Amino acid sequence: MSLENKTALITGGSKGIGYGVAETLLKMGYKVAITSRSLESAKKAAESLSAHGETLGLEADVRSFESQEKAVKQLMDKWGQLDVLVANAGVGNFGSIEDLSIEDWQETIDTNLTGVFYSLKASVDALKKTEGYIITISSLAGTNFFAGGAAYNASKFGVTGFTQAAMLDLRDKGIKVSTIMPGSVATHFNGHEPNDKDAWKIQKEDIGELVGDLLKMNPRTLPSKIEVRPSRPPQK
Repeated sequence: MSLENKTALITGGSKGIGYGVAETLLKMGYKVAITSRSLESAKKAAESLSAHGETLGLEADVRSFESQEKAVKQLMDKWGQLDVLVANAGVGNFGSIEDLSIEDWQETIDTNLTGVFYSLKASVDALKKTEGYIITISSLAGTNFFAGGAAYNASKFGVTGFTQAAMLDLRDKGIKVSTIMPGSVATHFNGHEPNDKDAWKIQKEDIGELVGDLLKMNPRTLPSKIEVRPSRPPQK
């Protein structure tokens, strides 16, 4: 499959899963734009990734539809087409329903769920032209609830369901849609600092490899929902 001139937009791509996916796609020959709420972070990550290929660092907030439209326009102005959207940006606010603040609830839903909708909505016209691919990053928390996870569970259950419905809406337009649902990943998520004790966890490059495999798959076949978890988590 020729990847010449193909492009990808990855939300929340300055670190963690988004960075790992960007690195994989660049090595496959894609041109990759990554977004972050911080322009400095986006440009710094893009500069680091540029060793692997052509990159673009963009300031964008998935909680704003206008911001997502602007990011897509900047990519289109530079490269002329969009082939892959990876809707990855997310936050984690945890706590019992008694302690969960209104602000934490709103930030989680606005970022993790509404942000995915805005990202797809802003990209769909460009993706129809290339019969492109949309990949959302949900979570095993998108089908498995846990105490203290009210906001996060709600957002990721929503992403899982939203993505499956979007898949049905868009497949007749030639757009493929999949969601990846990771378990524990060694990233900076929720203020965590990756360390040697994370060796048992999924690594960011593992999710990148999975995205790459989806893009290489014969277009007649669509893995629409993929659960992925550490193979040997610590025994409790």
